[in-house]
Amino acid sequence: MLTYLIAAVWLVNGLFCKVLNLVPRHQQIVAGIMGIEYASIVTKLIGVSEVFFAIWIVSKIHTRLSAITQIIIITAMNTLEFILVSDLLLWGKWNALFAFIFILIIYWNEFVLNTRNQ
Repeated sequence: MLTYLIAAVWLVNGLFCKVLNLVPRHQQIVAGIMGIEYASIVTKLIGVSEVFFAIWIVSKIHTRLSAITQIIIITAMNTLEFILVSDLLLWGKWNALFAFIFILIIYWNEFVLNTRNQ
């Protein structure tokens, strides 16, 4: 069940927030990091990537690689946002705490609860 909740986070953020632009703040964040010129297309590309992440997660193929990749991406993405555009984040610098909690959930799900790969 936890695996599907993690996938849902990626799906919602990717498809609804970024691809469909239902949360314009995501495009503003990308613009703040990369510039306004490419913000729309880069935001959509990130969103599509997140949708593929959700598919990868529910496929249960290479789950350890998936978890490690998620942790790296979340860490990198949130570090950039924290340093460069924390004023645009929903909870400001507190977003880092929520990202860390999500990382812990991913870690717990894969490396503690998932016994089939051990």
